[in-house]
Amino acid sequence: QVQLVESGGGTVQTGGSLRLSCAASGNAVRAENMGWYRQAPGKQRELVATISYYRATNYADSVKGRFTISRDNAKSTIFLQMNDLKPEDTAVYYCNMPPYWGRGTQVTVSS
Repeated sequence: QVQLVESGGGTVQTGGSLRLSCAASGNAVRAENMGWYRQAPGKQRELVATISYYRATNYADSVKGRFTISRDNAKSTIFLQMNDLKPEDTAVYYCNMPPYWGRGTQVTVSS
């Protein structure tokens, strides 16, 4: 069993920054791929960014140039640096290491 614990969410104003962290623990934490997804009220969960064990990255078009995903393999942790935040970034952000999900952390961007 693997546990994923997110942290770093909060409320910021438009243009602000936040850094999310997700720590994996338990069995088989050498995950090939990990990522961040988000779900806004009334919308489906969507991909934000993914990163492979060897740090190949993939981003949703809506966050390219503003968000950066990274990972520390020694600590089984991934990060999401979010800059220039916009109100449309408001959502619950979930860490994913297939097939496991974290419980999510709320990000709110006020205009």
